[in-house]
Amino acid sequence: MKFTKMHGCGNDYVYVNCFEENVEDRPALSRLVSDRHFGVGGDGLICICPSDVADFKMDMYNADGSLGQMCGNGIRCVAKYVYEHGMTGKEVIDVETEAGIKTLWLNVEDGVVKSVRVCMGSPEFASAKIPVISDSPEFISQPMEVGGMLWSVTCVNVGNPHAVVFVDNVDWLDLPGIGPLFENDPAFPERINTEFVQVIDEHTLKMRVWERGSGETLACGTGSTAALAASVVNGKCADSAKLLLRGGELLIEWNRAENLLYMTGPAVTVFDGELLL
Repeated sequence: MKFTKMHGCGNDYVYVNCFEENVEDRPALSRLVSDRHFGVGGDGLICICPSDVADFKMDMYNADGSLGQMCGNGIRCVAKYVYEHGMTGKEVIDVETEAGIKTLWLNVEDGVVKSVRVCMGSPEFASAKIPVISDSPEFISQPMEVGGMLWSVTCVNVGNPHAVVFVDNVDWLDLPGIGPLFENDPAFPERINTEFVQVIDEHTLKMRVWERGSGETLACGTGSTAALAASVVNGKCADSAKLLLRGGELLIEWNRAENLLYMTGPAVTVFDGELLL
């Protein structure tokens, strides 16, 4: 099976062109290829597929084989892949995901996609849409005890469910310890992605992320988008901010007139290969 290893801000996936490859057991394949010792190594598997409603379809699987709804860093790499492999000549494309159809604008230089802007949709703060078990209609700045500590948590769904927690210093955080406790807390019946955010200034946020099914990753596109939305509703930053991640930087913008979030960031090809199955 031919594959391509790609990353967006260090959020790396194994990409398979399902126009050419037949992948039968995708959850099992994701677990196989994601292993960094016995596989290719990555945060999961992304299959690029035909779509009846968009230019392409993205099926994304986490490292544990669970199906993901949306991946902001991954979808930028899908755009780079299909353009540079001659599967489209368009510089504006639509990609179908489990979280709906996303529009992407490609920044192309000399035939190479340097960066991609993605419309991430509208933020959803309703508790039932996260979902989070709560008596409050929206879970914004709500106290929550996790790991024996009291945290102020804001939940937002931007294609994936996220819990955003503001901390004084993300570098001092024991993320391997606290991340799984948030992910599997009974308040989140479908588990949760958790972003720990440090406010640098009104246009700069620093973030670490624990993704459900993958653990700590170097970046998370939907998580960065959720972090910006949560920061705005909590009065901590402007409608546009740079997200400093362990693997790079993303620009997140919230067009309040349209109530749409936009993400701009890099897409990088690491290598091509063949896997013997």
